[in-house]
Amino acid sequence: MTRESADTLRSRYVVQAASDLEENRRLQQELTERIKVLQQEEALLEDILSLAQRYEGFADPSRLPEQMRDEPVVAKAKPAPRAASRRTTPARTARTGGAGKAGAKGKSRQPLLGDLLAELLGQYEEPRRAKELRDELLEKHPDRNPTPQVVRNTLESLVAKGRIRRHKRQRSVMYTLVRPGQGATGDTD
Repeated sequence: MTRESADTLRSRYVVQAASDLEENRRLQQELTERIKVLQQEEALLEDILSLAQRYEGFADPSRLPEQMRDEPVVAKAKPAPRAASRRTTPARTARTGGAGKAGAKGKSRQPLLGDLLAELLGQYEEPRRAKELRDELLEKHPDRNPTPQVVRNTLESLVAKGRIRRHKRQRSVMYTLVRPGQGATGDTD
């Protein structure tokens, strides 16, 4: 092999290795971002499961959205069993800083995302877009950083529960809080 062909071959390897390294780093970044999104979704799903367990003992679960309109509760919720309530996983321990249950040592849990969004919506009479609510949430609660999709999913969950109303205007979807005494009918235009 001549010196010139060896140099050409070496330069091709260098270019290919540099290209492969750049692609590897790009994929690592994408995976890191995807993991963050999945962790946020995991936290949201855990909150949903927690809420579902809280309302497990109600006599008629179909009445739950009506109860949000200040109607009395029919039956008391069953307390969660203490011994086997939730397993502690390494991810949960890392996320909660090693604290077992939130209320065990006087520490309070963060408010649920749905409650924060409903509170923000309650400040306005006119419908608000999910993006506006997310931006305001990030401003008022810098410790919270839900993805736009998590905010939209949470808002749709509140619509399903009858706590907020969805409004469609052309290609935009907007939301308003259902106030006591107001009907929680579906989409409005």
